[in-house]
Amino acid sequence: MKNILICGSIAYDSIMVFQDKFKNHILPDQIHNLNICFYVPEMKKNFGGTAGNIAYNLKLLRSNPLIMATYGDDFDHYKKWLESVGISKKYMKQISGMFTAQAFITTDQDDNQITAFHPGAMTEAHQNLVLNVTDKIDLAIISPDGRDAMIQHAQECFSKQIPFIFDPGQGLPMFDKNELLTFVEQASYIAVNDYEAKLLQDKISMTANEIASKVIALIITKGAHGSEIYADNKIYQIAPIKKSKLLDPTGCGDAFRSGLIYGISAGWEWSKIGKLGSVMGAIKIGYEGGQNHRPTISEIETLFGEKLY
Repeated sequence: MKNILICGSIAYDSIMVFQDKFKNHILPDQIHNLNICFYVPEMKKNFGGTAGNIAYNLKLLRSNPLIMATYGDDFDHYKKWLESVGISKKYMKQISGMFTAQAFITTDQDDNQITAFHPGAMTEAHQNLVLNVTDKIDLAIISPDGRDAMIQHAQECFSKQIPFIFDPGQGLPMFDKNELLTFVEQASYIAVNDYEAKLLQDKISMTANEIASKVIALIITKGAHGSEIYADNKIYQIAPIKKSKLLDPTGCGDAFRSGLIYGISAGWEWSKIGKLGSVMGAIKIGYEGGQNHRPTISEIETLFGEKLY
């Protein structure tokens, strides 16, 4: 079984539903003097964070994810969950006196969202060192995390000759042109959504094809429109997997990345890798939160159309 190092965040996601529309309660001419309360009778607290979500989906695929993340004093509930699904905490570090990172997301009836994010212990993720990892790592992913940690972990993977996927996500704006160019030079693969791809291209003044020439593959996800994989001097068009139940997109990108990681580590060809990514994203979208879906290997294989083992 391949060892996959997942560098990224561990977080609690508190998701609340406002049973009205924000626009009905925000006065445009008073936006400079905003003081408003939204009554939210529905709230669910989910396990999340990029590292947690990716690791959970890899465990569904019977891989061996090793999370490298930091957490706070309020981690016991999440810790018990990871233990129950068999995910190792070997390379996770507690930061005393801080909260675990958490997002507070309020959604209205138009599916607009207002999010407040507290990074907490995530800001100290650079205290974890890839250089101290004792297991042989076959593949790593650098996903959204503390800024310093993302730079450090990429450099350490590069120096240890560990191939890694650079997955900047919502953290991409934190980095300047030179820092992003360094990530591109160090990474073996880059995974972004279409908005992030455009932002990355603009910030480093390179086209998608030019970025792809620097790595083994550039993967661009496009939500309901599937994905594109730039590799082997070609562009592989990956079709989406259609699902009748579209409940919550939270964590779908992380689920997709688990399929990428599984396929890359197995040495598959790109069309097959992309399809498994789409399958994992399609399964996840039918459930609220990033770690509430429970497909069996058989169910994943049925949607995928072939055996994984």
